[in-house]
Amino acid sequence: MPTLLVVHHTPSPSMQSMLEAVLTGARDDAIEGVDVVVRPALSAGAADVLSADAVLLGTPANIGYMSGALKHFFDTIYYPVLDATTGRPYALYVHGGSDAAGAVRSVETIATGMRWRRMREPLTVIGDVDAAAREACWELGAATAAGLQPSL
Repeated sequence: MPTLLVVHHTPSPSMQSMLEAVLTGARDDAIEGVDVVVRPALSAGAADVLSADAVLLGTPANIGYMSGALKHFFDTIYYPVLDATTGRPYALYVHGGSDAAGAVRSVETIATGMRWRRMREPLTVIGDVDAAAREACWELGAATAAGLQPSL
């Protein structure tokens, strides 16, 4: 069964709301045959990435960069998974108070260095996480998981 690994740093109510919406989408009943594994960025490791078929990353934008926790995740897994995960699909969601461009750029720079393949445009939410933002998070989770469904 294909596995979607969701690696997140969720220190705020806004990030928690986004994570919950992403997971609700990824675990939608219409998506069959995909296992969704969730790991906080500070406890996710190389074994998690190696056993996943795609990675969905979530981070707040902190001072123009991804969270330190997500950076630590990348620092920890980079060399152990580099050759084995070439072409690994990934997706990204980011929450920022006023801007998220630096956080998106920093994640995409590392993902490019790892030779991962972006599944869709990063989702950024600035300010309050309203119903439209939660719907976009749901869609990101659902689309990412649906992209892993086994062919019938």
